[in-house]
Amino acid sequence: MTQIALILGASGKIGTHAIRAFEARGWTCRIYDRTAGNMSEAAMGCDVIMNGLNPPNYHNWAKIIPEITEQVIAAAKASGATVILPGNVYVYGAEGGEFSEKTPHDPVSRKGKIRVDMEARYAQSGVQVINLRAGSFIDPDKNGDIVSLMILNKIKKGRIGATGDVSVKHAYAYLPDWARAAEQLAQMRSTLHTYEDIPFPGHAFSLEELKSEIEAITKHPLTYSAFPWWLMRLAAPVWELARELLEMRYLFNTSHWLSAQKFGALLPDFEATPLKTVLGQLDVDPNQPVATGALGKRLA
Repeated sequence: MTQIALILGASGKIGTHAIRAFEARGWTCRIYDRTAGNMSEAAMGCDVIMNGLNPPNYHNWAKIIPEITEQVIAAAKASGATVILPGNVYVYGAEGGEFSEKTPHDPVSRKGKIRVDMEARYAQSGVQVINLRAGSFIDPDKNGDIVSLMILNKIKKGRIGATGDVSVKHAYAYLPDWARAAEQLAQMRSTLHTYEDIPFPGHAFSLEELKSEIEAITKHPLTYSAFPWWLMRLAAPVWELARELLEMRYLFNTSHWLSAQKFGALLPDFEATPLKTVLGQLDVDPNQPVATGALGKRLA
């Protein structure tokens, strides 16, 4: 029997890769159009709601995130669909180390507090929610992800953006892998609890390790280019994205990674894409141009 997934934010990073992963496994993907009716109507007959909605540039999270949350919960209650939520690490503190589903939520940022409240609302809603928690996304489409905008935006010049301490490990999720995992968890939703917090281990590496990996692939030496946080501070009063990025700077100096224990127990046969293959999708050869978004153009 055909299964149907309602994709929210279909043109964004999460929605784009979710559509590819779900359709590859025989799902019918229904695109949610905010101009064509309410979400609950769109969700009728759907088995899963993929919540890929996220205000661009972190715009007005305090107001928009709760509004989206209530709409998604209402749609899930009306349709009986399972919600798939792309969780992040903002909910944790700045102590670092391994983050798991048992790690206390102790946010140090305003956006972290918003996410804590959002997750609590989902957990208390009574609808089934799969919170597949990930680190910073790596998007081979370079659709506004941190890696393409802040770390590899100068790779064509032989430089890696040093966003923080280059020896610190940082959690990353290759989006095609995350979307494949989301689909596999959706297939087994009947065996899961009403609310599941599932860390997605993905990849974890330091900028030193990334530099060495790219140098081994391309046979070109690389240098570091300090990310211009000073420019973010100057621009913060008038540039919303700069202001919001500054709040999350601590993550680039806090060594952290996501536990593989629960994910491995649920999906023991899942094979993540090797980092070398991931980097091959990102055009890391300094002799090749790298596409950049608005932030990348400002910083190139």
